[in-house]
Amino acid sequence: MSTYEKTHVNKVKRGPNRAIYDQDEIYKIIDSQMICHVGYVYEGTPITIPTGYGRIENTLYLHGSMKNRMLLGIAALEQASVTITHLDGLVLARSVFHHSVNYRSAVIFGKPHIVTERNEKMKALEVITENFITGRWEEARQPNEKEFEATLVIAVPIESASAKVRSEGVNDEKSDLELDIWAGVVPLEMVARAPITEPDLKEGISVPDSVRKFKLT
Repeated sequence: MSTYEKTHVNKVKRGPNRAIYDQDEIYKIIDSQMICHVGYVYEGTPITIPTGYGRIENTLYLHGSMKNRMLLGIAALEQASVTITHLDGLVLARSVFHHSVNYRSAVIFGKPHIVTERNEKMKALEVITENFITGRWEEARQPNEKEFEATLVIAVPIESASAKVRSEGVNDEKSDLELDIWAGVVPLEMVARAPITEPDLKEGISVPDSVRKFKLT
């Protein structure tokens, strides 16, 4: 079992009992989500941007246009920070002070770089696509040369990381337990509904396997 070393950067200080440094557990959080948030600084202003991603072993891949401000911004950094979060439930206490949420969150740190090697870049685009929906890469038209050259791919080696998980009920004050106020947890999940076919689709094209089998975790 591999764990990320605790450092002044990745160490969870508030609620350390909910901290996770186990690599496999952090990978599970990464691999069961589609969108991450990337922090960077542009002309002195901190900005956080949501974007899609994919993981190959201990490296996270991001992509966008060759002029993407966020990607170019983090490519110049000594260390980037990427956050991935699942919201699993609303925790409704008797007091507003103790309201909370159940969640799984991973924060990743690493020195980013632009991917220039052709095979790695193409594999990164594949894994980003597959992270959205497994099997889609082989079903859809893959990038032509113009599209490939117009796409910037950034690799972020996961040099350091930590996760924080809350999966419990209400933590009310003992003095509030006799109050006539409902308390409990409202579980939340993202649901995939029936696919909507584009109106200009040619006749006879059925919903592909990747879409029919798609399930959110």
